[in-house]
Amino acid sequence: MADSGPNIAQEIAEAVTAHQLEITGHAPKSVTVVLSQDTLVITLHEALSQAERDLARNPEGAAQVEEFHRQLFSSSSRLLREEIEKITGVEVRQAVAEVEPATGAVVQAFTSSAMVQVFRLVQSVPGGNYSSSY
Repeated sequence: MADSGPNIAQEIAEAVTAHQLEITGHAPKSVTVVLSQDTLVITLHEALSQAERDLARNPEGAAQVEEFHRQLFSSSSRLLREEIEKITGVEVRQAVAEVEPATGAVVQAFTSSAMVQVFRLVQSVPGGNYSSSY
């Protein structure tokens, strides 16, 4: 990937915010971008509308919100993938999204060759990066 300094992460966050606003009419409160080697994980904080948060208060509604956002991501991610490729200079091979209705978070993972496991924590912890080969 191209230089993964704060400028690339910021560009990606801005592109994701614009994309989310365009396809849902609702911008997330904030966006976190983690770019490490060949994996990009984007978290859209408080990305759900008030109506979606209300619907997600019960299990059936939460399942509807999750499915809606998975399908929305599936049908609209091509443009976002192209924008990420333009910003990073690297082709995106895989893209997935998960929705956490209870908090309104939407996690998007883009990878070129890795398996991605995303764990959402209850609260923030000090950041850091670690890479290991076995």
